[in-house]
Amino acid sequence: MWVWNHTLLEIVLRTVVVYTVMLIGIRLTGKREVGQMTPFDLVMVLLIANAVQNSMVGPDVSLNGGLVSAVTLLALNALVTRAVWRYKKVRRWVEGSPTLLVHNGLVLKDHLAKERLTLDDLRQVLREHGVASVSDVKVAVLEVDGTVSVLKYDDLPEAVRPHHRIRFIHRGSN
Repeated sequence: MWVWNHTLLEIVLRTVVVYTVMLIGIRLTGKREVGQMTPFDLVMVLLIANAVQNSMVGPDVSLNGGLVSAVTLLALNALVTRAVWRYKKVRRWVEGSPTLLVHNGLVLKDHLAKERLTLDDLRQVLREHGVASVSDVKVAVLEVDGTVSVLKYDDLPEAVRPHHRIRFIHRGSN
């Protein structure tokens, strides 16, 4: 029977707090695609899920307690999804914004450091895109979903390519 007593309301409030803290924590950990999770990341997700379960339902391990917590999580997720879709500021806070990693063949090391990526990580992604050298890259962007978009000079239409006589001086290590 669905009786809204003190215990079930407490489960709703606990679930809201845990959801909010987890959303902030995941947002602060940086951008990483689920497919790019390391074994360490997967273990952390599993352990966190186990750790927060008790904090959401407290001593109530009944079917009602679990269902109230699940429905609360689904409702919160629906609200956040709607807010992200509707409000640009919320979207930017929840999802973040793309980060430029390479511009005109130059690695932006401070941007790599901000995203906690190494030069080796960047080179691996470029190889996955069929790029042999950073100097071949017009733009590489770490997207909000954790993927890296790469636009090579060869991908540009003739009209926007730099003139063949213009010589680019590359500073920094590639």
